[in-house]
Amino acid sequence: MMPKKLSILFTVLISFGAGYLFNALFAKKSEPTLIKKVTGIGGIFFKCKDPGKMRTWYSEHLGLNTNQYGTVFEWYQGHDSTRKGFTQWSPFKETTTYFGKADQQYMINYRVDNLELLISELQKKHITLLDTLATYEYGKFIHIEDMEGNKVELWEPNDVVYEKMGRDMGSKTTK
Repeated sequence: MMPKKLSILFTVLISFGAGYLFNALFAKKSEPTLIKKVTGIGGIFFKCKDPGKMRTWYSEHLGLNTNQYGTVFEWYQGHDSTRKGFTQWSPFKETTTYFGKADQQYMINYRVDNLELLISELQKKHITLLDTLATYEYGKFIHIEDMEGNKVELWEPNDVVYEKMGRDMGSKTTK
C-alpha cells in the first residue's frame, strides 16, 4: 500500500511541477500598464520683437512655409508610419503673457497620449496644473509648471482635424 500512496503523491507533485514550469515559461505575464507620456514635440513657441518679420525672415531664408501663426512641420509617426503628425513653430510678440512668467522666452508644447490619465498621474505627484483641461476639435490641452516654474503645454492631438484646419486655411506645411 505504501508504494501506491507514494506513487500517487509523486504523480501529483510531478503534475503540479510541470504545470508551474509551463506557466512560468509560456504563459503571458500581465505587466503593469505604463502610461505613454510624451510622444513628441507638438510645438516650439518663442518671443521676438516682430513676429511677422520673423516669419518672413524664416520663410525667405530657410524656406519655411509660414502662415499667420508660424509654420507647421509635417512628419510621419514612428509607431505608425501611415499616420501624419505635426509640430507647430510660432514666434510670439515679446510682450506676450501666454508663456506665464515675463522672463520665460520660450515655451515647448509636448504631444502626449491620453492627457486625462496623465493629468491624474501628475496630480498624484503634486505637479502644478496652471489651468483646467481645454478640449477642442483638434485636441486637448493643459498647462503645467516644470520644477523651475516654466510654463509647459501638453497636447493630446487630433492630427486628422488639425491637418484639415490647415487645409481649410490654405496653409502649406513644411516637410
